[in-house]
Amino acid sequence: MLEGLPPHRPTHVLRLDTNERAARAMTDLIGEVFDPTETAVAAFEAEDGRTWHLEAYFSEEPDEEGVRELIRPIVGDAADEAVFAAIDQQDWVRASLEGLKPVRAGRILVHGSHDRGRVQPNDLPIEIEAALAFGTGHHGTTLGCLLALVDEVKRRRPQRVLDVGTGTGILGLAAARLLHSRVIAGDLDPEAVATARTNAAFNGLANLMAFYEAPGLRHPLARVARGYDLVFANILARPLRGLAPSLARAVATDGTLILSGLIPRDVPGVLSAYAAQGFRLRRRRLIEGWATLELRRGGAAARPR
Repeated sequence: MLEGLPPHRPTHVLRLDTNERAARAMTDLIGEVFDPTETAVAAFEAEDGRTWHLEAYFSEEPDEEGVRELIRPIVGDAADEAVFAAIDQQDWVRASLEGLKPVRAGRILVHGSHDRGRVQPNDLPIEIEAALAFGTGHHGTTLGCLLALVDEVKRRRPQRVLDVGTGTGILGLAAARLLHSRVIAGDLDPEAVATARTNAAFNGLANLMAFYEAPGLRHPLARVARGYDLVFANILARPLRGLAPSLARAVATDGTLILSGLIPRDVPGVLSAYAAQGFRLRRRRLIEGWATLELRRGGAAARPR
């Protein structure tokens, strides 16, 4: 599980081994306290099935004692065992490569240059430069959204697509590659927008992509009433709840809304916020502890989980 978008140039990392309960609690706490565009925290289960590894990445040197005191109510004296380390450029690129494992959804393959050999003749590849890979979200949220895109295209071919909180641009790029349609993508982080533009140009998709820098849908490109057949918002639960009215206005009458960045306990509150806007759950996916929701305006009941 992961909270926040890892900074594109992380400078420091916190590492601590703990149990699942504490790892999940610290993930939530650090995700709430720190700016999600400047800090990210991830927790992963170790091979022994008991230990959980917690890693928090910071774009600037953190107040180590302050962070220890923040997590002390959760882990007690183990807070003193937390290891803080600086990340040099070489280590950062190595970590980027390690995190950039190929991700497949149907014919879509997201990969790094080091995995070009895995691209098959019928694939629709999206290549992400290693130096821009950190924060691509190669985990359950990205895969869940890509699988939802593939499902949507089996039913129909959306012509107008919006990607809110685009990050490095993977979802928008995948939609453009698969649909050969114009995609609008935005993010509040100027560096994320610059990275997404670079990735679009690198993949030969710049002519199909238009980017904006603004929070949510606060930009003329995004603020088009009932203007989009397909809308992605892969962010976090709190902003998703707050964006419910504006996202609902953007989705066409028969359009689809794909939401992710949610852990299971977030799902009821998010569904309630969108039910108030006339949306119903069509399908829910749970991948690596992350939920992805496919919503339709007054749509069918959820499929069995």
